[in-house]
Amino acid sequence: MGLRKENILLVDDDIDILELLQRHLQSMDYHTYKAVSVKEALYILKDTFIDLLITDIQMPEVDGLQLLKFTNEHYPEMPKLVVTGYPSVDGALETFKSGATDYLTKPFTKEELKKAVEKAFEQGAKRKTPKPQTQGAVKNVYADMVGESEAFLKVTDIIERVKDNKATVLIKGESGTGKELVARAIHYSGKFSRAPFVAVNCAAIPENLQEAELFGYVKGAFTGANENRTGFFQAADGGTLFLDEIGTASSAVQTKLLRTLQEKEITKVGSRKSEKVDIRIIAATNSDLQEDIQKKNFREDLYYRLTVVEINVPPLRERKSDIPLLVEKFLRKYGVEYKDRLLRISPDAFRILERYHWPGNIRELENIIQRAVIMTDGLVDVDDLPENLKYQIAFPDTGFRTLREMEKEYVQRVLAHTRGNKTKAAEILQIDRKTLRDKLK
Repeated sequence: MGLRKENILLVDDDIDILELLQRHLQSMDYHTYKAVSVKEALYILKDTFIDLLITDIQMPEVDGLQLLKFTNEHYPEMPKLVVTGYPSVDGALETFKSGATDYLTKPFTKEELKKAVEKAFEQGAKRKTPKPQTQGAVKNVYADMVGESEAFLKVTDIIERVKDNKATVLIKGESGTGKELVARAIHYSGKFSRAPFVAVNCAAIPENLQEAELFGYVKGAFTGANENRTGFFQAADGGTLFLDEIGTASSAVQTKLLRTLQEKEITKVGSRKSEKVDIRIIAATNSDLQEDIQKKNFREDLYYRLTVVEINVPPLRERKSDIPLLVEKFLRKYGVEYKDRLLRISPDAFRILERYHWPGNIRELENIIQRAVIMTDGLVDVDDLPENLKYQIAFPDTGFRTLREMEKEYVQRVLAHTRGNKTKAAEILQIDRKTLRDKLK
């Protein structure tokens, strides 16, 4: 299997079987992770790159079939091998329908396990052959994103074109649309996925520290610089640096970033020595950079360097046909995390979600589903949804929105325009800061 150890996740509530599998696979030079439940497996999958899943079917609470369906949705290219002590024709059919690559019956020999694992990896390699979008296959899942709308497929089509090169990408979209997910999809779907992915929110770093944090500094460069320190650029060397909210970058950072893009090298603060970096830069913004250029807040030459490829992530209101898939994804995620089972949503509650205009986009939808899962005793229903969503029941078919909703959306738009500056927002709204704080509550 090459020099690199493959990562294999083993899931079984039988500790003896887990240890047997681990012992056999480690002797074959594989690296293994063990989980005694589906819930534990999901935590490992979230933070670890797994090459192969080996799971039992019969487990308490959430069973192996549900895990197969979940990984088939979220990790479609990862091969899945089922090991079970309860073989049957119907069970085998259900297993394969759920996304399994192969089926191994207990008890098994080490040689049988070896052949099954090798076969699973072969099947997985075949799955990784890219299928052109022109063949008309609908992609419900892409990396950690879900969707089937035309707007979603436009985004994934561009990702397919850029994932295997290091062209600079600028991702545009409203807050909460999933710009970082798009950046991660570019990185982890391509041939550089084993290299580092470093995400930096420029707005979260004080302007006077941005240059030092991004490019690093040498000892004595400024008061408090007591040692040499590498920055985010060096940390991401060989991989991808994601610069979120790039519009908030200081003028010094903009100048150095332009040089980095031109010369493929960086200079630490306080140093005269340049260092070569092999890096892909993906930037993102929810503000109008063209407007910032007009106001002399953003360099025009940097803007054009960043937009070698541009991806516009649509707001949720423009891809409402994806809401069912997103709701299912979040119900699975939080149902397993909070209730150790998979939950469903009532038709009435779902209709409310479909009618809502989603000013906070996918992030708002995820937060509402997360809250609903916590509040529900079983089926997610209307009573589990926030009050401002329920107001729409009075206008089921007119498309009207409540005054409270419209006011909330307008306040959010003004805050976005002022980049969160409440004093400026209050001036535009012609109210005092206390009134604004009350409205935000």
